[in-house]
This record gives sequence, C-alpha cells and structure tokens, in this order.
Amino acid sequence: MPARSIIQHMMNNVESRTTADAVVVEDLRVVRGGKPVLPCLSFSIPVGQVTGLLGPSGSGKTTLMRALVGVQKVAAGRVEVLGQPAGSAPLRRRLGYVTQAASVYDDLTVRENLRFFARVLDADPDAVERSIAAVDLGEAADRIVSRLSGGQRSRVSLAVALLRQPEVLVLDEPTVGLDPVLRRDLWQLFHRLADAGSTVVVSSHVMDEAERCDRLLLMREGRIIADGTPAGIKQQAGSDDIEQAFLHLVEAHAGSAA
Repeated sequence: MPARSIIQHMMNNVESRTTADAVVVEDLRVVRGGKPVLPCLSFSIPVGQVTGLLGPSGSGKTTLMRALVGVQKVAAGRVEVLGQPAGSAPLRRRLGYVTQAASVYDDLTVRENLRFFARVLDADPDAVERSIAAVDLGEAADRIVSRLSGGQRSRVSLAVALLRQPEVLVLDEPTVGLDPVLRRDLWQLFHRLADAGSTVVVSSHVMDEAERCDRLLLMREGRIIADGTPAGIKQQAGSDDIEQAFLHLVEAHAGSAA
C-alpha cells in the first residue's frame, strides 16, 4: 500500500475538523524543584501547519511538548488543544505524541506492535499496514523491534502515533539518529500530513531542520526568543543562515535581559 494512502484517508475526514487555532497557550508557567522551567509562554498554532520548536538541549522544548499533550504539571496558565484543555479525555483520539525514547515493545515485531496498539486504540482495520507504509518500514515489518536500529525503532513509535490519523501530532526529536534520506522522507511526510489538515509540532536541536518548517518557535532557557517563518527570522536577524540568526537573537535577548 503506498504511503500516500494514509494522507488520502485523512483528507477524507478533513471536513470534520475545526478551522480555528489548533493550539493556544497563554501565560504558561512550569516550575520544577522551585525553579521556573517555562517562566511565561504565550503563543498559538493554526491548523494545518508544521511548527518547529528549535533550541539547544535544556531550552524547555520537551517540557513544553509535555504540557501540550497534558502530561506535564503546570503552575499557571492555559493550554488548549483543538478547543479542549490539554490532556482532557476528548483529545485522546485526536492527538498523537511521539517521545524521544521509543515507546514500543522490544520483544514483538513491528507488525505485532502495530496490531497490539491498533486494538488498544480501537483503530480501523487498515491502519496497521497504512502506518507501516507511511514510515517506510515495510521491509522490516516482521523483524523483532530489539533488532532494529535506533532510527527504525523511532519510526515504529511514529507509526503507532499515526494509527488513528491524529489531528494534532506532537513529535519530540523524531529524526535523531536517522540518515539524511530518511530525515528528508519524514519531513516530506510531516508536510503531507499538514497539507491534509493535521497540525504537526516538531522539536529539534538541529538547526538545519529549521528550514523545513512552516513556522519556527526558537527557544532559549524556557523562553521563546523568536516566532515566525524561517525567512522572516533570518530577515529579523539580518542573516542568511538560520544558525547564525539564532546566535544573533540569543545575544540580542541576553543583552536586553541584562
């Protein structure tokens, strides 16, 4: 089954989806160990967009993603996804989340994992093969997960998240450990999903992936220091290179905070 079939299947359901912002965050504050991890964040993400959360390790990307999916305790603020409070029961069938660590069973094959999670999630009968094809794991479908590479295991987790064609897909460092060809193919998949009406939020610390996003939220020390298109952020920083633009904005932010 071609990978594009999952996109077509999602497009068939797009008329039932809201046209408002998919994500709304207002004055979000997260505190751990008495220290603010996210001091005060506010932003919104429209439907049908690939939004990148970019920044170095420790900048708060994973904490923010956990807040979006409702598994992070927050000290203050509002987080809504598809018009519902983050983590609420109605969102369980509408949101997919892929963590940095592969969340599948090592002693099962790829296909066995997908069949198991399809039953748990009450996905439709065609979802297993469709999801396997979407992440290009057809040749590895009957291999035990423990024998796969790190990149392949990450793609199994992504396939699980795609089983119910989520309206919002939250991906924490999904391309770590992948070769350039697979990284390219996954980013193409993210954009096809967005074109079909899904909202994709992707975190990364790799600056060259910034150019693949429709919109960027550049993070540093728990704060958003830039929000815009890659071209707009480069123009704002007066640079033709996104990494240099990020460094310029970090320095400007540090100067203004001094």
